[in-house]
Amino acid sequence: MYILQKKLRRQKELLTFCQKIEIDCTILTLKKDKFHHAPQTKRYPETIYYRLLAQNYLPDGVEKIIYLDADILCINNILPLYQTDIDDYLYAAASHSQLTNFTKVVNKVRLKMYEAEEYYNSGVLLINVPQAKKKINAADLQNFIAENRTTLILPDQDILNSLYGGQIYSVPDQIYNYDARKSLIYEMISGGSWDLNWVIAHTVFLHFCGRDKPWKNEYRSKFALLYKHYAHLAEKIC
Repeated sequence: MYILQKKLRRQKELLTFCQKIEIDCTILTLKKDKFHHAPQTKRYPETIYYRLLAQNYLPDGVEKIIYLDADILCINNILPLYQTDIDDYLYAAASHSQLTNFTKVVNKVRLKMYEAEEYYNSGVLLINVPQAKKKINAADLQNFIAENRTTLILPDQDILNSLYGGQIYSVPDQIYNYDARKSLIYEMISGGSWDLNWVIAHTVFLHFCGRDKPWKNEYRSKFALLYKHYAHLAEKIC
């Protein structure tokens, strides 16, 4: 496991925790500020852009890696995603378009992605590291940001889709990027099949999208107890 940070934060705690659960962990520090000019807010800080150049900070020999946002809970085996063949792609990722097709249409118009099949969520990415090192560079990202900064709403995600959307292999969001806010919609579009029991048995990544986060005391979704259960286990390990 690799953790990419701009500044060293809680390094000792992270390494100690990973050691106790027998996971090798390397903390990588971003030494040069490449995104100081990019749109930033409290909700979307500079660190959201790091995933776009994550491959450049990995050691030689890493062929594929799964990038995860910090607001994601893994509840099933990640190996099937990791083993997905993306030799002809830069990424594998999931779209949430089945939850609201209107948003997909708006994003296509807003970003002039008229030929794009999907608008992908950047919270879970399987990265083809060698290809990403070859095809993605900081200058292209910086130029795109400079030319389009006024139209970027979900900045890192907009960049990913605009520049590389045609090189993304699509995986099902109900398995690999389940939007925890939309459980009722998932049940509805599946005819009731993707209920809570199905999620616990099949979904790999629960993504707590949006402003409400499960580590906040006021969080009240149906997945709140599940998150707090895992958080409690982590505290006991520490």
